[in-house]
Amino acid sequence: MEALLDNFWVVLLGKVLIVAGLIPVAGLAVGFAELKLSAKMQNRIGPYFAGGRWGWAQLLADGIKFFQKEDLIPEDADEPVFKFAPALVLLGTVALFVVVPFGPGLIVQDLDIGIFYALAISSISTIGVLMAGWSSANKYSLIGGLRAAGQLIAYELPLVLATVGVVVMAGTMSLDGIVQAQAGWFSETGWTGGMPFVIPQLIGFVIFFIAALAELTRTPFDMPIAESELVMGYLTEYSGFRFLFFFLAEFANMFTLSAIAATLFLGGYWAPFIPDDVLMWAGPIILISKVAVLVFVIIWFRWTFPRFREDQLQTLAWKFLIPLALANIIGTAILKVMI
Repeated sequence: MEALLDNFWVVLLGKVLIVAGLIPVAGLAVGFAELKLSAKMQNRIGPYFAGGRWGWAQLLADGIKFFQKEDLIPEDADEPVFKFAPALVLLGTVALFVVVPFGPGLIVQDLDIGIFYALAISSISTIGVLMAGWSSANKYSLIGGLRAAGQLIAYELPLVLATVGVVVMAGTMSLDGIVQAQAGWFSETGWTGGMPFVIPQLIGFVIFFIAALAELTRTPFDMPIAESELVMGYLTEYSGFRFLFFFLAEFANMFTLSAIAATLFLGGYWAPFIPDDVLMWAGPIILISKVAVLVFVIIWFRWTFPRFREDQLQTLAWKFLIPLALANIIGTAILKVMI
């Protein structure tokens, strides 16, 4: 057994299987929460047929339905690009799970540049969305793809800048190291106070959360798939399991981006007054609890705020969030030097 665990390929295969299993589980859990919470907020019953009273099997039934549907490809579409776009979007989601620490040592790969990797790999979905819009041979899809690309590029900047203050305070780009910095364990060059970074980095947290909403193209930032004018944007020509890939990627991305936000600003798997030896099994529960709170807020925003116009969306990013994020970095750097 020890020989197997020491084998690089066996360990790699095990990690790949774990990540591959986490994606559908996270997507189903977030999707079910979306259905039930949306129904509650609108005073509806919600799903109740598949899976009995709670409707727990609704998304499983939807998944089976999508796989049974015909895989339609427009006649004038660029077929290879059209087929590969959903897989590329889902690939970016899968790759994000690699660097999320669920507990002490419970991480697929603890990279020294973990946050840099996470932010870089999340931009792959922008390429997938552009590919989907351009290859569909549909003007609504093309406009939706261009809108999505413009939106994702605009909000990637504040998303990246919001994390700089955390990196400056922690003294490391490793996501596990950032958790340890908030716990007060990591004292080489960074923070030693044992405090979640959301307290000194509240501005950064708000910016990161707003930018993450825009990256997810969730309401009020859902202009790329605005049904009233673009049908379903870059998703218009997709059907069957390829549409399911986009659907699953959205819900899984809600989990991963919430997990990264919880890791950067809310202490990740760490919580005050919990002994270190208990965190080995309690860490995943603590992190998932924090993720659940953030996912709830994302769903809550969907039924609270109206959709932004395109000009309002771009103005918020370029005139408010980016200057505010730069000011936050300057303030953090000054405090880092002074304290």
